[in-house]
Amino acid sequence: MKFSITDSKNKTFNLPINPKEFNIDAATDDKTVSMVKLGQINLIGDEKLKSIEITSTLPVKTANVHYLSTKTVYKNGQTYLDKLNKLYKAKKPVRLVISSTKISFKGIISEFKYGMADGFSDEYAYTLKIGEYKAHKAKKVKAKKKSKKTAKKGKSRSKPPKKMGRGSKVTVNGRLHRDSAGNGPGATERNATRKISLVAPNAKYPYHIATLSGGARGWVSKSAVKAV
Repeated sequence: MKFSITDSKNKTFNLPINPKEFNIDAATDDKTVSMVKLGQINLIGDEKLKSIEITSTLPVKTANVHYLSTKTVYKNGQTYLDKLNKLYKAKKPVRLVISSTKISFKGIISEFKYGMADGFSDEYAYTLKIGEYKAHKAKKVKAKKKSKKTAKKGKSRSKPPKKMGRGSKVTVNGRLHRDSAGNGPGATERNATRKISLVAPNAKYPYHIATLSGGARGWVSKSAVKAV
């Protein structure tokens, strides 16, 4: 079994001594909530990012070390420390492959600790933690430009006619009658300024007009009056 690390430039090296054990941490983002009459229930969340942790040693000098896990090694442990430190500081994805298993783990080195333990000066002890990396890319979205089109000018609308009713000032052009039914035709008004004194809806001659001072004149047709 070999533990191989490949950097972002596709360069690979093997760890000189296999760890006694390694752990892959996998979990889901679950939440516990309280429900009426049910009590607490568990809401299963999406899968969190995995991580893998390795704890092992690096010989200070690899010459004549009989417990190496690979034939191709660097001359000293400091070279491994320098490479691992460089990968840690680069903050770029690496890939850990463990031969004879299906493990091929792509991630970022999130933690790297090393030193010496148990008073043994011939080996560096280290812990390497790699957090899962998922490729992502922000997508730029261009804002749509607002249309500068202006509405076409249509035909101008005529002003609505003024409403006429009792007390309205009007111009009269038409024959006067004694009542709204049209009986007793009399004089004819021409461009006379009058006011409406009475209104008989639905009658043949619906408007009774008078002078501005109140003098009665007679009943006229609807077409005979025009609002001033």
